[in-house]
Amino acid sequence: MAVQKSKKSNSRKGMRRSHDAMSEPTLSTDSMTGELHRRHHVTETGFYKGKKVVNVKTAN
Repeated sequence: MAVQKSKKSNSRKGMRRSHDAMSEPTLSTDSMTGELHRRHHVTETGFYKGKKVVNVKTAN
């Protein structure tokens, strides 16, 4: 079984974990409605790449 030769320092541990942080999702603007949405996802009103693809029911 592999056993490490010496203890990893806190600095090394921090350097390894520095890439694990979550980043903010990339947002795009729909060409038809101007709405902000996540990349490759439908807008809240049902548009994708400027075309209506989903009929969204409104809560009344």
